[in-house]
Amino acid sequence: MNERQVHKFVGRYLDATDSRIIEKSPAHYIAKLSPHADRDLTNRPFYWSFVERTGAEPETMTMLLITDKKKYETQTEEANSPAAGPTAQGGIGAAADAAIGRSMGFVHGTLNPTGRMPREELHFGSRKLEQLFASAKLGGSYVCLFQEPERKSAHPLQSTAYTAWLGLNMKVEFACDMKREEFHSLGISLATGQCVEGFHDSLSTLRMTPRLPPNVHTAKNAITFNKAATIGEQALERKLKAYDYAWAQGASKRLEEELATVQHYYEPLIAAAEDDEIRAAMQEQFERRQAEIRWQYEPRVTVSAINCGIFYLAGIG
Repeated sequence: MNERQVHKFVGRYLDATDSRIIEKSPAHYIAKLSPHADRDLTNRPFYWSFVERTGAEPETMTMLLITDKKKYETQTEEANSPAAGPTAQGGIGAAADAAIGRSMGFVHGTLNPTGRMPREELHFGSRKLEQLFASAKLGGSYVCLFQEPERKSAHPLQSTAYTAWLGLNMKVEFACDMKREEFHSLGISLATGQCVEGFHDSLSTLRMTPRLPPNVHTAKNAITFNKAATIGEQALERKLKAYDYAWAQGASKRLEEELATVQHYYEPLIAAAEDDEIRAAMQEQFERRQAEIRWQYEPRVTVSAINCGIFYLAGIG
């Protein structure tokens, strides 16, 4: 990810978690975190445990999130330069003080929260950005969205039927001493049991909303969520069975060769060992080495769910 992509992701994360953006530029955000974001990003388990026990009103942290360090430093230098005029003295920090002052009233200088505002430089691979990824993944694992109608109904009593679809995004991993991954997006109609591939791509062309639109009603489900999930799993299993698994045969052959080599090395040493303790230690080392080789070379296919959701789409499908 480049700086622009990181900046866009951070903005979307703050909006999605209802955090209040106090100040922003193409290189940074100053945000008052929502309780959800504060729990995931600030590592304050004792504080949140206290809030839950006492029922106190939580006071979340304000953070400076820098998405482009060079550009941010350039902005700060320009804002603090004498040529910028007295209104710009103090730069971004002064603007943050003013913004917080407007929202919180007068704050004594020694108690000003901007003086100890956590500063995080976000770039791909940084610890804090990984925390944002983990928080977004956890919060976005399950969603419920409705398709926005293309136009409003001409008659106030006319209602459009929506069908619920279970959307599954699955990751398939083919692993041996090499690895390959595939991503499959499946949609299963809860009304008919129909299963379609490329469901995420279809949703990308639609406008979705978390609220039920007006003049819309949802059709009754004919199958359960568990049944729909089973239909999706079976469809993916049938597809995987049709793949060419010559790579697995090659991996099995390499596995046998590696095990034979290790066996040829250790068995004479174990047989020649005169001391029982030495023999037991070498036998343990031999078995551990065999386990490592099997883990590295043994072919395997694993399927895991990345995320899922219920999507209400127009029509009976």
